[in-house]
Amino acid sequence: MIEARSLGLMRGGHWLFRHAAFSLHPGWKVGVVGVNGSGKSSFFALLMGALDPDEGTLSTPDASRLRILEQETKRVELAALDYVLSGDEELWTARQSLALKDPATVAAAHDVLERIDGYSAESRGARYLAGLGFSETDLARPVSEFSGGWQIRLNLARVLISRPEILLLDEPTNHLDLDATLWLEQWLREFQGTLLLISHDRDLLDSTIDHILAIEDNEIRVESGSYGTYERRRGERLAHQSALRKRQIAETERLQRFVDRFRAKATKARQAQSRIKALDRMEIAAAARVDSPVRFHFRDGQPGGNPMLALDHVNLGYDNKAVLRDLTLSIRPGMRLGLLGRNGAGKSTLIKALSGSLQPISGNITPSKTLSAGYFAQHQLDQLDLSSSAVDHLLRLSPGQGESGARGYLGGFGFSEERALVPVAPFSGGEKARLCLALLIWQSPNLLLLDEPTNHLDIGTRDALVEALSTYDGAVVVVSHDRYLLRTCCDEFALVADGRVQAYEGSLEDYAKWLAKGAISERAGASTGGRRAQRRDVALVRQQKAEARRPLTRRIEQLEQEMSHTQNELDELDTRMSDPALYQETDSAELAELTERSGRMRCKLTELEDAWLEAQTSMENMAQT
Repeated sequence: MIEARSLGLMRGGHWLFRHAAFSLHPGWKVGVVGVNGSGKSSFFALLMGALDPDEGTLSTPDASRLRILEQETKRVELAALDYVLSGDEELWTARQSLALKDPATVAAAHDVLERIDGYSAESRGARYLAGLGFSETDLARPVSEFSGGWQIRLNLARVLISRPEILLLDEPTNHLDLDATLWLEQWLREFQGTLLLISHDRDLLDSTIDHILAIEDNEIRVESGSYGTYERRRGERLAHQSALRKRQIAETERLQRFVDRFRAKATKARQAQSRIKALDRMEIAAAARVDSPVRFHFRDGQPGGNPMLALDHVNLGYDNKAVLRDLTLSIRPGMRLGLLGRNGAGKSTLIKALSGSLQPISGNITPSKTLSAGYFAQHQLDQLDLSSSAVDHLLRLSPGQGESGARGYLGGFGFSEERALVPVAPFSGGEKARLCLALLIWQSPNLLLLDEPTNHLDIGTRDALVEALSTYDGAVVVVSHDRYLLRTCCDEFALVADGRVQAYEGSLEDYAKWLAKGAISERAGASTGGRRAQRRDVALVRQQKAEARRPLTRRIEQLEQEMSHTQNELDELDTRMSDPALYQETDSAELAELTERSGRMRCKLTELEDAWLEAQTSMENMAQT
């Protein structure tokens, strides 16, 4: 169990949190949430022993089975698969010992491998790497040959295979695409240990966690339930603050107009239902983010022609090798298109071609005369002038704007007047991404091309982006692993697969099933067993579903026991409080204590019932998939 007593941590002369007291029990899956800079990563550093508390204590179990996702990349020459396997030190030592000539050492190594299921580690590591987007030929490539983002994926596979009892993941999806995110989500569902997850991905949080550890207002609050439940409760708490009440009402009314508008536009049945659910979720979340410092909207650009961009029998690729073939596509005004497809299928290639940064191998790409395309991709963060301020970057686009106007505009993106005037070199990834968004929006494009725009953005900034896109009149083409963004901002999808781009009529849930079926088919096709391999895959899927339900079953049983125990305590308190003699005594201390305990027990019972209902709903949803 992880336990904090009067825990406090100070950074830069300010308290991140104080007087924190909580317990995290084995097997809990905890979402660690809070605005950027609130202390989430510092809390992880406390758990790992890299920082010492400034007051109080934080106790953890045996640190030998506590593992954290490393954000640093290593320029090592180990092959990718070997690097991943070396993440389990006991496994790696035993494997190395097998090469020694001492019989006793070799025998001991075999004992270790038998105990930790080490003989299957290589196939397990290969399966993890495949799930995270690596090809079979990548397994033997040296780690040093991979880019930084792919090295982070290697670090993720390395920590997952290390048999952790307590797993700390800080933004694990920042460098993942949608396919890899869905694979990781399934892995975390099946994980039997304790999970602490920092993430700005709503869907990932809601599908994997059962508790929230929130760092806000210099306090740490631990609650049971999903992220959606926490967001709703936080919204209710903020609603009671009179200073925010008026703003909340205006925000809710504005969102309602947006929801009504897009309900009317939704015409594709399966996508419409998914989209309406997502929009309803936006209304629930609105109250919880009214205090966000990030608020912006897209500036009106000139109307684009129709079509804004036309592709006619286009082949796209690199070094005259086509990735996408015979592509015919029109981008219409107001179009909201989400691109789906496996890693490497060509989604980013298509976005680059639409932006004009990649010329076709053959065929024609014809823009309208009034097209003004805005392109956002992760490499643009690296193109910022690190010695210049955010204001400097904006004034280079519009020298006549003036510093005061530039500061005011950047304030909507969360840059205070002081922060807008300092060099961007020490900015976090999230701040750099916000600045790139601000510079893009300033140019008033009528076509937005967004390639993973939410990487490094916190939930508040993601919400601001979603809301800004909801009122944007131009066309949008987006690639993203953030399903919340895709659901709320896309009216239609296109599937990029097998060198083609075709309209996709299903929902994101259908796409996830399509990916799962494809993975089974690939395994079956690669096997010489034919039908026997297919039957094994079906059995494997059935087993995986059963294993995925097992933690929920235990959770439901635990909640039922806690509800029964709490109800018994309440019954005993009610019996004591029904004694008339209690109200005739001059000393009311006992009555006050019983009343206070009764209130706490009733609140606890309500929370347990909410958590039980959520767990039951999750169980029913899993049974339907």
